[in-house]
Amino acid sequence: MPPTFSSRALIILLVALSSLFHVSSAIRKIESKSLNPCQANSSFTATLFNVVFTPDNGSLAFEVNGISSISGYVNAEIDVLAYGYNALQQSFNPCDEGLQGMCPMNTGPIDDKFNIDVGQDVVRQIPGIAYGIPDPDIVVRIYIKDTNTNVSVACVEAELSNGKTVDQKGVGWSTAVVAGLALVASAVTSGLGHSNTAAHVAANALSLFGYLQAQALIGMTAVALPPIVMSWTQNFQWTMGIIRVEFLQDICTWYQRATGGTPSTLLSNLQEASVEIQKRSLDYARTAFMHGYNELSKRTNEQGTSTGKTVVVRGIERVGFKARIEGTNIFLTGVIFFMIFITFTAAGVAFFKAFCEIAVRAGWFKGDKFEDFRNGWKIVLKGILFRLVLIGYPQMTVLCLWELTKRDSAAEVVLALFFFVSMTGSMGWAALKVFRIAKRSVSMHKNPAYILYSDPTALNKWGFLYVQFRATAYYFIMPVLLYILVKGIFVAFAQGSGIAQAVGLLIIEACFLIGVSILRPWMDKKTNAFNISIAAVNFVNVIFLLIFTEVFNQPGIVTGVVGVIFFGVNAVFAVVLIVMVLLSTAWAIFSKNPDTRYQPMRDDRGSFIKSQTQLNTELDALGATARGTMTQTSYKGRDLDDDEDSYSSGSIKRGRTHDAAGVPLPPSTATSHRSPSRPREPPRSPIDPNMPFLPSDGAPRHGTPTGYGEAPRGMYNGYNDSSRNQSYAQFNGPAGSAHSHMGYRNQHNGSPWQRGAGYDH
Repeated sequence: MPPTFSSRALIILLVALSSLFHVSSAIRKIESKSLNPCQANSSFTATLFNVVFTPDNGSLAFEVNGISSISGYVNAEIDVLAYGYNALQQSFNPCDEGLQGMCPMNTGPIDDKFNIDVGQDVVRQIPGIAYGIPDPDIVVRIYIKDTNTNVSVACVEAELSNGKTVDQKGVGWSTAVVAGLALVASAVTSGLGHSNTAAHVAANALSLFGYLQAQALIGMTAVALPPIVMSWTQNFQWTMGIIRVEFLQDICTWYQRATGGTPSTLLSNLQEASVEIQKRSLDYARTAFMHGYNELSKRTNEQGTSTGKTVVVRGIERVGFKARIEGTNIFLTGVIFFMIFITFTAAGVAFFKAFCEIAVRAGWFKGDKFEDFRNGWKIVLKGILFRLVLIGYPQMTVLCLWELTKRDSAAEVVLALFFFVSMTGSMGWAALKVFRIAKRSVSMHKNPAYILYSDPTALNKWGFLYVQFRATAYYFIMPVLLYILVKGIFVAFAQGSGIAQAVGLLIIEACFLIGVSILRPWMDKKTNAFNISIAAVNFVNVIFLLIFTEVFNQPGIVTGVVGVIFFGVNAVFAVVLIVMVLLSTAWAIFSKNPDTRYQPMRDDRGSFIKSQTQLNTELDALGATARGTMTQTSYKGRDLDDDEDSYSSGSIKRGRTHDAAGVPLPPSTATSHRSPSRPREPPRSPIDPNMPFLPSDGAPRHGTPTGYGEAPRGMYNGYNDSSRNQSYAQFNGPAGSAHSHMGYRNQHNGSPWQRGAGYDH
């Protein structure tokens, strides 16, 4: 039968998209590694079935291990379904074809290996494209019918593969390298003073990472996916910690046994069990039968060990099986890689700190290189660790909640509860912290950006939650965390119902897309477009996921075509995102002044963040001279836990005679805190309005306005630290003198803003 228009278009699209990826071996072959029942009360079952057809030498090799309860003469009917389309339907008599063992058939076990020579006339009938399309969705179904009654007594089917797949290690490694390189580049450029660039690169890298995690979550659902969709989403399971390392699997198995669990042995018993990876179902009768069959297998052995049974793996277990990880080791594998990720990152920051100190002392680079990082590296490290928790939160939410349903061992359940509660609690507390800081800033300064971006400790510790958003959208991290949590709950707890997962994810993604499209909370137009595009593609993906559930009872060819479209849309979109992130990363690394690529922020953060951007205009130079900025080598940021006038708890410990940076306050400021007798008095700014820093006497001021009182010149167009050369002793003059006032202004204008790992955007 000649291909229809839809099948021709499908083949052309597959070939075009597969050219984007390296799809393995040059050996032409068609193979199948499982023979699954497709009928209730089937009289033939196979626990092992391997067949390989190699057209180059015309060989068809069989290895079958099963049990037959059929006796007598039979007829066979073969159906070949390609992407749901019935490409071939043919009946034959085994006796006419000379098939020994089937003419007649006898009851008893079958354990045989044999080869059949296939003539070149048959080989020529197979189109060459069948050997080149990656992850073909081709199923051969065989009905065995009694010759007397013409009633089907057995039904088996085999899923065919040509050895080519889009599940390539190179795809996973390349995406991991791009995302990691972007994060490192944002940290380095931030340390060099290009904070605007660091903000954009880090935001785009995290958005790319989130998109890859969304792809991995699609593969973790219990929906029967087309083969090409399964293979594509498998590329990104590394973002969920699903990475096979041999010795780690041994450690996971040992730990489970030591804590009273029973490890799964499915992968080690493949010679005794036939494993069916749940794919797109072909009809509802077979779906119902396979569901009951799988439940029977689960009752036989809850841990996945099977003897003489066909085991169907779905959802998270399907992902683990394809990664060659036992189902009982999936949770621990994800936890171990998450901890390795955090440990190596913390060690890398500490190593870089040591390297900077050695390099400065050895004279390899100037003493002001990464000076702010070296002075406040512990605060920077805390912010980095918080950001890593945010990156790993989707992974740990899904795995921890899923482990509560599997209960592989008591110790693993405790670990799951510990990680989930601690990470959820820390993220919720941090989001609430940002909310409180912003509300306090609005109360005191009518602007949330004032304290959020003017305090180095807050910026480096909590900035990972709000710097990617505009200043007035500081709250948006709360909906984002809720979005991640609810998605994880559906994926983890609804593993028994693919339809429930698809519907739930559809509602979640629709709400998120509508919200971000209306609010547009990110820092600028380009970042908004980047993230809204990701949200739109994620929404389209869950629509495809709902189609894969066959809830609409659509023809099989529709499901097959949608699977190819899913791969095509996401392959192209992923390439676009990766190229964009690579370009921004390359610009950040190789450009002398990468901040020129980005427009200044439209919020007020630029008025409060110091930058190391070089003075490039005469006005900037005059402004720095008028400010009389000086170098400050100590780093003592404010702790915003306190709710008093000065939002520094450190000021309480110092009796409020010092400011948050440890600098002695003038008498008018040191005694201006709220009295306990006035508990209802609204909070006041820690900056004394009588100081020249915020002039209130109406007297004319000469020179360029300084500090936070100056007119914003755009984000990060601050002054150079090298111009701050006044002595700290100047500040210790008589209170109220102009000289003391200038010292006070300099002390506050010269705060050592930290710029670590892209947190100070």
